Amino acid sequence: QVQLVESGGGLVQAGGSLRLSCAASGNIFSINAMAWYRQAPGKQRELVAAINSGGSTNYADSVKGRFTISRDNAKNTVHVQMNSLKPEDTAVYYCAAQGVVVGYTVSDYWGQGTLVTVSS
Repeated sequence: QVQLVESGGGLVQAGGSLRLSCAASGNIFSINAMAWYRQAPGKQRELVAAINSGGSTNYADSVKGRFTISRDNAKNTVHVQMNSLKPEDTAVYYCAAQGVVVGYTVSDYWGQGTLVTVSS
């Protein structure tokens, strides 16, 4: 059983910073990509940032230059440093692990979500 546990959400003023962390646990052989998604009230879930096992990254245009994603392959962890936060960044942030190899199976997993609230 693979679990993703997120931490680091909370309330911050506009212009502030937060760092979200996600740890994947279980009998994991490898993880292809890890990512952060977010879902604001009344909106669809959207990709915020992703990073593959080689370190290549991809960002939503709305967060480029403000957010930085990183991962530790040995620890199966992924982080996102969020700077210059805006009220429109308010959402539930979800960690995702894609292409998780456990034994002979490959699956995708989601965390439970952590709330980020940015006040104006």
